[in-house]
Amino acid sequence: MGLKRVVVTGLGTINPLGNSVEEFFSNLDSGVSGAELITTFDTTLFKTKFACTVKNFDPSEHGIERKELRRIDRFAQFAMAAAAQAVVDSGLDLKQVNLDRAGVILGSGIGGIGSLTDEIMGYSGGGCIPRFSPFLITKMISDMAPGLISIRYGFAGPNYTTTSACASSSHAMGDALNLIRLGKADVILTGGAEAPISEPSIGGFDSSKALSTNNDNYKTASRPFDATRDGFVMGEGAAVLVFEELEHALRRGARIYAEVAGAAMSADAYHITAPLPDGSGAAKVMKLALDDAGLSPEEVDYINVHGTSTPLGDVAELKGVKSVFGAHAYKLNISSTKSMHGHLLGAAGAVEAIACIHAVNSSTVPPTINFCHEDPDIDYNLNLTLNKAQHREVRVALNNTFGFGGHNSCVVFRSF
Repeated sequence: MGLKRVVVTGLGTINPLGNSVEEFFSNLDSGVSGAELITTFDTTLFKTKFACTVKNFDPSEHGIERKELRRIDRFAQFAMAAAAQAVVDSGLDLKQVNLDRAGVILGSGIGGIGSLTDEIMGYSGGGCIPRFSPFLITKMISDMAPGLISIRYGFAGPNYTTTSACASSSHAMGDALNLIRLGKADVILTGGAEAPISEPSIGGFDSSKALSTNNDNYKTASRPFDATRDGFVMGEGAAVLVFEELEHALRRGARIYAEVAGAAMSADAYHITAPLPDGSGAAKVMKLALDDAGLSPEEVDYINVHGTSTPLGDVAELKGVKSVFGAHAYKLNISSTKSMHGHLLGAAGAVEAIACIHAVNSSTVPPTINFCHEDPDIDYNLNLTLNKAQHREVRVALNNTFGFGGHNSCVVFRSF
């Protein structure tokens, strides 16, 4: 018996470009920057004072009651809200779904770091009796987001979190794809969530010199492929996609956004933060993903690259693209939507997956904004979709994500 086919039947997101899929798509196509000055803590002594933030988020609009908030970290609130949107969008009748064959697999790099920070900073120490919230552990652990979602909907199938830094949600989608392919589940809510705009996150990434410190131009600080790029811009939010076995979706007359054609994972086995300089790590995972999808490089129309706006990463990834695609690299579109929504760490792949699906359905490739200065190490004969969205047919789209520790992942979507 062959592998089952998997399709996307529902979408939901809370991210710096919008609190709904529709708002996200509109701002994505318009090239809007989600960057703002950080107001949740005092940044006076921090090198970086800005991030791509979620605006006007009201958990109650997504079925999260006020009394629940003290028990649920912000990252899990984002996940629950995105999942609620995705379930409604999918049209799933939960009374007709075999809940034992419905699961939730989400990615998160650092989970409830905000709650952990608040508790540690609130503990005076000095011989005092430690007074921590009884909800600290359940707010902090990253697996609580899929756990809460499964409880809300009664999904009793596969349920866990993948943690692989910035590749987390792409690994989650890869796992969801393979479990459905193998007949282990019919429906899986998958994606990722992150709420990392906190003192230790900003301070830690600053110390590792990963973040942009362009405080005077924070709206345009995320500038992939630009010679003046100086690091990524932190983002927050969540995205959830409904992955569903094709025949299951067809039987209930579901709207199908795209087919999940393939996915792959690999490791650089090189360095804790830097990519392989020749781009061979990126190249390997893209080749593996195309092989898994049964597609040739010439069939790809768009790549949503990892493109974090770091000096080393952007150059290495484009080398990998040229290695895999050869002459066809100059015929496809490439863009980094992190230039708009920032880097959502473990949730990045899920948000970008929705951007890929939008490109497939709208024939609109979202731009790489904030480009001004050419870098001699980058080949601008590649179509990097600079500063303005472009219209073209997109039948196959790839999304690349790479994480600290050398984790690589690539997910392939194609029109259905």
